[in-house]
Amino acid sequence: MNILEKIKTNYSASLNEMTVAAYLEECRKDPKMYAKPAERILDAIGEPEMLDTRQDPKLSRIFSNKKIKIYPAFRDFYGMENTIEQIVSYFRHSAQGLEEKKQILYLMGPVGGGKSSLAEKLKHLMQQNPIYVLKAGEQISPVFESPLGLFADYAEELEDEYGIPTRYIPGCMSPWAAKRLREFDGDVNRFKVIRLFPSIQEQIAISKTEPGDENNQDISTLVGKVDIRKLAEYQQSDPDAYSYTGGLCLANQGLLEFVEMFKAPIKVLNPLLTATQEKNYKGTEPIGAIPFDGIILAHSNESEWAKFLNDKKNEAFLDRIYKVQVPYCLRVSEEIKIYEKLIRESSLKDSPCAPKTIELLAEFSVMSRLKEPENSSIYSKMRVYNGETLRETDPNAKSIQEYRDDAGINEGMQGISTRFAFKILSKVFNFDSEEIAANPVHLLYVLEQEVIKMMLPPETESKYLHLIKSVLASKYAEFISDEIQKAYIESYSSYGQNIFEKYVVYADHWMQNNDYRDPDSGEIFDRSILNDELEKIEKPAGIANPKDFRSEVTNFFLRHKANHGGKSPRWDSYEKIKSVIEKKIFTNTEDLLPVVSFNVKTNEEDEKKHRDFTRRMRERGYTDKQIRILVDWFMRVRKTMA
Repeated sequence: MNILEKIKTNYSASLNEMTVAAYLEECRKDPKMYAKPAERILDAIGEPEMLDTRQDPKLSRIFSNKKIKIYPAFRDFYGMENTIEQIVSYFRHSAQGLEEKKQILYLMGPVGGGKSSLAEKLKHLMQQNPIYVLKAGEQISPVFESPLGLFADYAEELEDEYGIPTRYIPGCMSPWAAKRLREFDGDVNRFKVIRLFPSIQEQIAISKTEPGDENNQDISTLVGKVDIRKLAEYQQSDPDAYSYTGGLCLANQGLLEFVEMFKAPIKVLNPLLTATQEKNYKGTEPIGAIPFDGIILAHSNESEWAKFLNDKKNEAFLDRIYKVQVPYCLRVSEEIKIYEKLIRESSLKDSPCAPKTIELLAEFSVMSRLKEPENSSIYSKMRVYNGETLRETDPNAKSIQEYRDDAGINEGMQGISTRFAFKILSKVFNFDSEEIAANPVHLLYVLEQEVIKMMLPPETESKYLHLIKSVLASKYAEFISDEIQKAYIESYSSYGQNIFEKYVVYADHWMQNNDYRDPDSGEIFDRSILNDELEKIEKPAGIANPKDFRSEVTNFFLRHKANHGGKSPRWDSYEKIKSVIEKKIFTNTEDLLPVVSFNVKTNEEDEKKHRDFTRRMRERGYTDKQIRILVDWFMRVRKTMA
């Protein structure tokens, strides 16, 4: 089926019509015929996938070995597991008929944190399952009311005859339906029931309300108002003279999104109280109560919430709110996925992006959101939050729970927004007029300039500039140094393997407190000499606990040999020892500088080495222009750090 046929089929399927009697018979067989909005959205969300974090060392540290739920519908919302679980819990409890069914779902978080994206996703999910709406003649109920509203005074009889629980029966029918019922002399069979799919575009069971000017906005934005054009034909109190265009009218049996809710005057919000508690509300004219059985979704930033919270006059309203915090992402790996998603959805998806560019931006964003820890570096805290273990490299690093306890519940509610970060990335890609590409050198420069332009408080600006100049720049200098060195040395695998195997032999004898005789020279190494030789390898990498590290690496080596028929593991197969050996190999950079620089070479051999170097850098993901920029930056930084 092509897209044109699919649209036609879906449109036709949404207009199925039946009698009230046929609808009730279907209700007897299928509870989905009268499902509440929370039940329908839960069905659209689907069953979660259970993830046992004990199976993944990184996740086990982040989630304390718990089993977590992953909802496929929210798979693109990275690093928001807790927020999404709270939202789903709201719908689950509401569907069970608990107190949440009377509460407003309120998303509170910083700008660019994902509140609007979550709201859009929930509206999209609300469109997945149909609703059943009352129809009289050719006119559909203007408030998309359930046919069960006709039986508001006969709830128990309806349950006895058709098995529909009384909690699914609306408390009243709409003034429009009451007028039609009078016209039909109480003959319910003259009504029809139509099957509709909620629609954002057509405002069927889904609507959006935004705060207007405080001086002229009134409750009609929610409850509708009289249609002046119809007053020539109907009395002002006639239901047919009323314009059911308010947000609550259009969102019945669905979802009402209230953007920046607490910016609206309290008089505008009052109808929400009766709509949530009594499931009906009063219009602006003397007509009967209008039913509302839908979800009210509101969102705003923290400052608006704090202002509303501190006003004692709002206590009744506050008691009817289910608050879900939507903080910024605090895990670098998940923040990277957000940027990659944004890039995929833009024309930049095929543009070159040098290694480490996106990661550096993610690290800056996350560190800007973290509370500064005591007796520990913010960089280490960021890595611990990302599920890394720093036992070997930073003895001052705390556990993830210690960091969280110290930070409190509001961590992640301030800092650089994802929206701002992506604007930075856009400028980096377009920084060079000759090449649409991104690299870390341009990123660090653009970041610094944009932070200065933001006119932040001096303390915040100082913190951000320190992160860029001292933390990120130095970490990237180490990274690009390794990249250049690896591309310079054509083959260091055999050298690395020799260091690895020698290290294991020395460490094994040292732990056993045995002397070691070198088979080639016959020289005997006692325990102190073995320790000196091991430290020559460990110190360049800054190993903090050499005893534990030696034991861990030796055990890994011996286990691998036992499980693979006596074959030794490759030196780069174990990340911990790999990074240590690389640091040992690349302690001296003097030899490579003449080769990697773009100065004129004095001989053909250096020229050939330079061509080989640039080829290997291209294989590592860099363009020719990026190689020149990054090598020049590395040479400058190396001089300043020397």
